[in-house]
Amino acid sequence: MKKSNKKSTRFSKKINKYKYHRKKINIEELIEKRYTILVVIIVIFMSILLIRLFYIQIIRNTYYKSALKTLTVNIIEGDSTPRGRIYDRNGNIIVDNVSVKTIYYKKPSKITTKKEIELAYKVGEYIDVDYSKLTESMLKKFWILNNSKEAEKRITDEEWKKLDLRKLTIDDIEDLKFERVTDEDLSSYDEIDKEACYIYNLMNKGYYYTEKNIKNKDVTDEEFARIAENIDELSGFNVKLDWERDYKYGNVFKTILGNVSSSESGIPYNLKDYYLDKGYSLTDRVGTSYIEYQYEEYLKGEKAKYQVNSDGTYTEISKGSRGNDIVLTIDIELQKAVEEILEEELRIAKNEPNTEYFDKSYVIISDPNTGEILAMAGKQIIEDGNEYKILDYTPGVITSSVTPGSIVKGASHIVGYNTGALKIGEIRNDACIKIAATPIKCSLIEYGNINDIEALKYSSNTYQFQTAIKVGEATYKYNAPLKINEKAFDIYRDTFKQFGLGTYTNIDLPNESLGYKGSSRLSGLLLDFSIGQYDTYTPIQINQYMSTIANDGDRMQPYLLKAVFDSKKENLKELIYETQPKVLNKVDTSDEYLQRVKLGLKEVMSPGGTGYGYVGYEYTAGGKTGTAQSFLDTNLDGKIDTATTTTTFSAFVPFDNPEVVFTVISPDVAPEDVTYNGMSKVNTRISQKVSKKYFEIYR
Repeated sequence: MKKSNKKSTRFSKKINKYKYHRKKINIEELIEKRYTILVVIIVIFMSILLIRLFYIQIIRNTYYKSALKTLTVNIIEGDSTPRGRIYDRNGNIIVDNVSVKTIYYKKPSKITTKKEIELAYKVGEYIDVDYSKLTESMLKKFWILNNSKEAEKRITDEEWKKLDLRKLTIDDIEDLKFERVTDEDLSSYDEIDKEACYIYNLMNKGYYYTEKNIKNKDVTDEEFARIAENIDELSGFNVKLDWERDYKYGNVFKTILGNVSSSESGIPYNLKDYYLDKGYSLTDRVGTSYIEYQYEEYLKGEKAKYQVNSDGTYTEISKGSRGNDIVLTIDIELQKAVEEILEEELRIAKNEPNTEYFDKSYVIISDPNTGEILAMAGKQIIEDGNEYKILDYTPGVITSSVTPGSIVKGASHIVGYNTGALKIGEIRNDACIKIAATPIKCSLIEYGNINDIEALKYSSNTYQFQTAIKVGEATYKYNAPLKINEKAFDIYRDTFKQFGLGTYTNIDLPNESLGYKGSSRLSGLLLDFSIGQYDTYTPIQINQYMSTIANDGDRMQPYLLKAVFDSKKENLKELIYETQPKVLNKVDTSDEYLQRVKLGLKEVMSPGGTGYGYVGYEYTAGGKTGTAQSFLDTNLDGKIDTATTTTTFSAFVPFDNPEVVFTVISPDVAPEDVTYNGMSKVNTRISQKVSKKYFEIYR
């Protein structure tokens, strides 16, 4: 039994040895195969690498040498170049550039305060600087810099100890030094010291890396030459010919033309992110408001570019060039006349009774077929001592909102026609309406039985109230509660928006406002809405509304940019871009309804209508007046405390083929309790004079 087991064991060992040998052979074969595959892969990759190197170093050698040179070239840009000119629609230059001799300072690296003070005195010997804006604070700081040891002696040991114990800060110590500079200390400064102090202050104003304008007004040729000849000893100082915007018509339309930052300030902080994202440098001069900001991409100049050579010299790569020229839709002569009319009429009105709250008026003149703005102005009158002062308030055309009043009744008629709440030719009795627990609501005069055309002509309120009640699916009983379907507010607002009321007009200016949208949906407020006594709108929205009626239902985008021209070709020869009129939407109504409304607006401007004579008796026009209750916060405490009356007017001329829309708005012309006869007719007079001036120019 034992022998058999031994044989079995030997047999098993032989079998295991055989298996091991076979396994060893298989592993070696596998390793050899993998090694072969790896070698093949390496050979393939090396071949690809060699082919690629051959392609780069031999075939594309010239290209990559050029690319490397381009990547290692240091390119810098020159100073800001003049902006493009701004023209009016008739080719008159409104804004140009004028060269300005400038003496400036750019802080060198590692310069000391002591050296800068020495430079301030030295420059004061070469130029005369107006230091009338020098303050006592500037002088005290200058004295501390010049007398640092004496200033430190005025800090007590106890105060120094508190600084060590962190009970006082360095800023506290500096404040104490400042407080202990006496009048006697400052009395030692003569005119030369004061001028040097002011120059030093200019040298250290703003960001350290920007150029500081030391003098850029009334720089004489002699002063310019003195600095230029001595720049080697005036470290950081230099001269240049800078530029400024030159307004050919003075302040006419200037606010809307906008502003440009100075070379000293560069990009304003509030616009930093906007312009840096567009690739600008912090020191670039940019448009900061209205037209200059809106059309920066066209108006900005192209800077000269230079290559920095290995020896530190520069090679010009491309010359700088003035920005592209833009043409506005504005007629500058008409604009000038409109602004003069506004100023004249505001002064006249303030000498009339009941105008204690009146302080501004707006005018817009536009082409209803394209949306072009021919003139746009707003003026405000304020008390200045014993006199009145006129301020420009043109931005209010797109940012201020007013209660429109009856001027919106054309749109209200469309709501009625569209919903079936009003029929063409429908006759209604113009009787007052009384809802329970609310004041009675009436027209200015009870007109008896009138139709839809007469309702517009005489500006009936109760005719609109009756329409609103039907739109709201309510049943009216005298002095009973009125329950309307709140969806009626949406129906009115949706239709009004199609005309431009309560929505953005998309005028090409920044900061356009929407006006106020009431949040309450009480039944009586729907009636108020229908006669323009609830939501408020901007003057430009009211102008777009009337333009939409004038052109048979196309809401046109109003715009100021007419075209852009390449400035390299003088006299507006090479067109780059031209604005095409844009229809924002078509009013959802039938042409029959629009024509019916237009007929009613024609009657408004005819004898007996509320707008008769506003644009001259010789012209057939369509339009609408408005008289609205408005409110003021007279003591600026955030609470409405005074009710006033606002007057509005908008019209298109001629009626059959409208070419122009006039919109004139005068908020707060009188206290609310003043009758129509007791109000100033300033809005009427402005409308008459503005339309007359337009026809003098265009007829």
